[in-house]
Amino acid sequence: MRLVVPPAPLASPTWGDPDEPDLDAVYAYPPVPWLRVNMIASADGAAVVDGGSRALGSDADRQLLGLLRGLADVVVVGAGTVRAEGYGPLRPRQARRDARIEAGLAPVPRLAVVTHTLDLDLTAPVFTEPEVTTLVVTCEAADPDRLRAAGEVAEVVLAGGDRVDLGAALDALVGHGLPRMLCEGGPGLLGGLAAADRVDDLCLTVAPVLAGGDASRIARGPDLVPRARMRLAHALEDDSYLYLRYTR
Repeated sequence: MRLVVPPAPLASPTWGDPDEPDLDAVYAYPPVPWLRVNMIASADGAAVVDGGSRALGSDADRQLLGLLRGLADVVVVGAGTVRAEGYGPLRPRQARRDARIEAGLAPVPRLAVVTHTLDLDLTAPVFTEPEVTTLVVTCEAADPDRLRAAGEVAEVVLAGGDRVDLGAALDALVGHGLPRMLCEGGPGLLGGLAAADRVDDLCLTVAPVLAGGDASRIARGPDLVPRARMRLAHALEDDSYLYLRYTR
């Protein structure tokens, strides 16, 4: 993997190649509450292929995903994405756990599942076998029986009345001592976060494939007026995959 914009002379302890950039430094969080979003799309803009995003990825992309999770306090994901992608408990490798502890972080990041309806499979390993209790972020209007059931296997965070108030949800996560937030979608959640003007950082992997069809984009939701302008912080390339990072 090479850093295209801007040039970087630093060696990388993360990827093992002396010519690699120091990705821990490249993706370091600032010392303030920060929401980073990580998504992948094909070269023609498809965010979903064969029912999910996994088919778009590469080994390097999956390594980068592990690194981004390793730098975060909490991974935030929509319930639909949990179902579609088959999320399981977060289990960092030992080297990443050690690096997290050395950096003053918990050994394992929390996972926060965002859901308006609590339509969740509470018997799934993501709820029954996590190393750290999963967070479920929902609203006050959620079904009381589902709310009680969720509370038996997860820590429930209420944010909003009829629907989840995403701004309040992020503030609640920060209040839980989780200021370094990584959102992994899906498109509806990213669209809502963009509409709430809460996206600080977008990491977008562009896969070198043409998918065609009518697949969804990485964000779905209301039009943004005015458009949310971001700047390119860096661009990396590996095997024709582009790893772009945009910030406010």
